[in-house]
Amino acid sequence: MRIDITLANLTLRGGAPRLGANLGRAAVLAEQAGLGTVWVMDHFFQIPPIGPAEQEMLEGYSLLCFLAGQTQRVRLGTLVTGVTYRHPGLLAKIVTTLDVLSGGRAWFGVGAAWFEREHLGLGVPFPPLRERFERLEECLQIALQMWSPNNGPYKGRHYQLQETLCNPQPLTRPRPPIMIGGGGERKTLKLVAQYADACNLFGDASTVTHKLGVLRAHCAQLGRDYAAIDKTVMVPFNPDAGKLLGELAALAAVGVQAAVLVGMDPTEEKNFELLATTVVPQAARLSGPKA
Repeated sequence: MRIDITLANLTLRGGAPRLGANLGRAAVLAEQAGLGTVWVMDHFFQIPPIGPAEQEMLEGYSLLCFLAGQTQRVRLGTLVTGVTYRHPGLLAKIVTTLDVLSGGRAWFGVGAAWFEREHLGLGVPFPPLRERFERLEECLQIALQMWSPNNGPYKGRHYQLQETLCNPQPLTRPRPPIMIGGGGERKTLKLVAQYADACNLFGDASTVTHKLGVLRAHCAQLGRDYAAIDKTVMVPFNPDAGKLLGELAALAAVGVQAAVLVGMDPTEEKNFELLATTVVPQAARLSGPKA
């Protein structure tokens, strides 16, 4: 099992003047600890499960490009970008920029968006759920076309592009891997089966088992190789390594390939020491059933 981290709570010691130093140092320590990916939030306001909206939040891709300059090997991505936040053509260009500047380390994390308050607060349109999913699928199609030799037009219901030109192309071949966040069984997981390289789920082993069963069924219906999809799950960080590894073992046993740790204070270097010396090497030995 691979271990990743997401930097979700940006209300850190030292406040805004120390955010750059604190987050840059966290990315370096994550890389040194052997983590696979450093994920960041992509929101305008802080989200309710983590803290009040008034808490610190940075623009996601600016932060990722900053972290790219601090690191050399760890992969970088948003977990995840709301499709409503940026025009898909611009979003694909931004992800391409991150991939090129990082030397081919970008993920493309995207979802249907959900936090209405931040949209209304900054005047960003927040269409109904059905339309957001339609836009999500078109966004995925646009990104895939921009990361292909086809520079021609794209004509969708919600987006029309006269040219899907993207130069330079991403360094990652054949393109940056796509992560679709969320566990919605009827729409989200079907889009994962159609377009994505990875899913990101929430819940215990029983819940995840059910979600992966739904994903497997969508893959069978669409003729997609279920084994080709990276199965990742959000896991609360626990400083008790034994308990954390127990939870990771239960998830690995049902087919999870990566745990994204959330809730860890990135300014506490002892947390990264725990990951480096105990969690990462022992999690690497965990494996699950054959796909």
